[in-house]
Amino acid sequence: MDVEALGGRVRAERRRRGLTLDALAGASGVSRSMLSEIERGGRMPTVLVLDRIATGLGTSIARLMQDERPVGTTVLRHHEQEVARDPAGWERRVLSPVLPGVEFEFMRTTLGAHVDAGVFLPHGAGSLEYIGIERGTLRLTLDDEPLELHAGDSASYAGDRRHAFANPGSEPCVYYLAMRL
Repeated sequence: MDVEALGGRVRAERRRRGLTLDALAGASGVSRSMLSEIERGGRMPTVLVLDRIATGLGTSIARLMQDERPVGTTVLRHHEQEVARDPAGWERRVLSPVLPGVEFEFMRTTLGAHVDAGVFLPHGAGSLEYIGIERGTLRLTLDDEPLELHAGDSASYAGDRRHAFANPGSEPCVYYLAMRL
């Protein structure tokens, strides 16, 4: 992932929404200095920080990672898909293109054995998330209520809740997440 391009997209989305760095810091819980460093292309945020920035902007990680594509048939070849890797041992692969006026994201996430991805901030009111487990075990926690999901299980929930993802198992967990903001 190109850190300078990412920084430019964060800055452009912040400005498009008429937010100052201070306002985005307040909305995202990410410090003003870190936001400034990310916007300048001087720092690659973790996946969790990137999600907090996207949530503070009312958008998706996908919109921050890739340029919009025209509406129509879009094919994202495997090598064209953006992947955010977190040093804690997990990754998110963005499977959906970014389209003008559409706030939707479809991702494939892999959590290594015993990896806790952390707590994600609530998205806006009316947002929805859908999850399907391909393999392994996922502990999905919604507002402090843990749910254990296994290969083949699926769930949906309001995205305006705090949500956390962890793999309590000794094998990798792979799941798909679709989000409508």
